[in-house]
Amino acid sequence: MRKVISIIALVLAGSLSMMAQTANNSMNRIEVCKQNYHTLFGGEALTGHGTDPEMMDILQKFIFGEVFQTGNLTLKQREMITCITLATMQTLPQLKAHAGAALNVGVTSEELREVMYLTAPFIGFPKMLNAVATVNEVFKERGISLPLEKQGTVTEETRHAIGKAIQDKLYPGGIASVMEGLPNEMGRNVAQFLTNYFFGEIYSRGAIDLQTRELLGYCVLATLEAESQLRSHYHGNINVGNTPETLTAAVIQCLPYIGFPAAIKALRIIKEEYTKPVSAENNLVRLSKITVDPTRLDAYNAFLKEEIEASMRSEPGVLTLYATAEKEMPYKITILEIYADRAAYESHLKTPHFQKYKQGTLSMVKELELVDVKPLIPGLKIK
Repeated sequence: MRKVISIIALVLAGSLSMMAQTANNSMNRIEVCKQNYHTLFGGEALTGHGTDPEMMDILQKFIFGEVFQTGNLTLKQREMITCITLATMQTLPQLKAHAGAALNVGVTSEELREVMYLTAPFIGFPKMLNAVATVNEVFKERGISLPLEKQGTVTEETRHAIGKAIQDKLYPGGIASVMEGLPNEMGRNVAQFLTNYFFGEIYSRGAIDLQTRELLGYCVLATLEAESQLRSHYHGNINVGNTPETLTAAVIQCLPYIGFPAAIKALRIIKEEYTKPVSAENNLVRLSKITVDPTRLDAYNAFLKEEIEASMRSEPGVLTLYATAEKEMPYKITILEIYADRAAYESHLKTPHFQKYKQGTLSMVKELELVDVKPLIPGLKIK
């Protein structure tokens, strides 16, 4: 978590050289660049050939040697993000190159088509069709038969109900009020378009899941610099299971294509929403009751101490992790866990220090009981 927040702060400061330090330093960026480029495109990077070899070296080292190893994204995720960003910008020659790269790293033709279709509600049908035509050229060159298998899941009768269910999952408070007050109550029409078309007909489609769609949608909004929608879709992403770390990494993946100003705007919004105080009413409070193998208690306690210290030090959303052991039976441990909200808890589960604890103690834990509890005095601080 600290690493990701550091990335945001450094980007906001405009320090490119320090941002590079957040990348995995186990490999030289030139080696990483060459490896990623070959995996994506099958050719060689940093050849020194062409009309502008100096700029191509800068571009390739930065994108494939630094940005591509910043954050917790897979190559497949990175290429889907790159493709939807290029489609949004209508930089079609680059889109064609990266569509091929996406297929090379495991994005299926159906997934890639859905990435293009997803742009329609954000940038309109004409630009979406331009992107689809470009990707179809790649499909034809690869011998992929068109049309592809259908991915629609709704009918005229079900699109509203399914769209509303998706909309409510992403935005439990609803968004219809945004359109209130338009002449002749036409705001109701726009709200219905969002439910039936955006969420019902587009977000419900197959091939890519809702979590991926919402993440890719955030990248489109970052490209468009759509500030108000970036704020609402931040929470939509959290509600569907994407973490602030993943959102940050996704925007940084967009950065070489959309530029620093647009990326910084999106990163600021992530930072503001992520650090915004959360009402104690939203706290997730839990008792973890653990029985440890007595013969391995010292080793378990060492793992637990390391995990708790890392969590409390680096995760603002982890409010309390208070571990106790019974005096007569010290192998029976109870941990009071308090998180700012469920999103903070879900984010905690994905951190490297929690994963290390979980895997390291798997064989040591004999019993585990998780009890969700309700505070009688919400927000009371532990002195």
